[in-house]
Amino acid sequence: MIMHDIEFEIFGDDMQYVEILLDPMEAAVAEAGAMMYMEEGIAMETIFGDGSPRAGGIMGSLLSAGKRMITGESLFMTSFQNQHLSKKKVAFAAPYPGKIIPMYLPQYGGEIIAQKDSFLASARGVSINIAFVKKLGAGLFGGEGFIMQRLVGDGLAFVHAGGTLMERELAPGETLRVDTGCIVAFQPSIQYDIQYVGNIKSALFGGEGLFFATLRGPGRIWLQSLPFSRMADRIVSSAPGMGGKRREEGSILGGLGGLLDGDNR
Repeated sequence: MIMHDIEFEIFGDDMQYVEILLDPMEAAVAEAGAMMYMEEGIAMETIFGDGSPRAGGIMGSLLSAGKRMITGESLFMTSFQNQHLSKKKVAFAAPYPGKIIPMYLPQYGGEIIAQKDSFLASARGVSINIAFVKKLGAGLFGGEGFIMQRLVGDGLAFVHAGGTLMERELAPGETLRVDTGCIVAFQPSIQYDIQYVGNIKSALFGGEGLFFATLRGPGRIWLQSLPFSRMADRIVSSAPGMGGKRREEGSILGGLGGLLDGDNR
């Protein structure tokens, strides 16, 4: 597939990887550990911060690295530059089952707000900044805390969504209530807030927690059916002796069930 002169192909169904074809001297950047393979002629270099040309010297790199640390990412990223005279391939793999989403940022106004761990790789020229959630309720109870990632630039970025991907365009004023962990990304025009479930019975026994996110249009949103935190909880709860939660994730039913069946983990 060719998207605005950037050639790439996504392989796989549930465990995907993206293969990028780099022109001579062209580069891509990725999170540490995302690389699957690279052909001979591609040089790999660890860079401080996000490697964006917008960084602007040492102080800019320090600021960029500090922002990445605050968002929960590594201080370093990896650059892959094709130093050969012909085109070469480099591939990046998804960290867990799901879908890889190619996002050409100029199609969305040059900016996307994403959850902290969704970024996989990008063309050089995309910067990863902090996006502050403005509403106090969203900051305290929104799962992502006060901080999400802001992907800014004029290039192509690859974002990962767990499980099955849902992409939807919200009309002006249209609202969708979503589990906070199921949000992958949305355009900055989307209004993001947190609401209380409004029913004490549902809050205590429903297993969905006390709060959910509200996304109000206009703008495009991307949702995932399997947040990594949910998958990790299931794995831990199934492993003997690891003290994980029962199936009723957010409710008190897990504790009551443990007393009834003798499971005192």
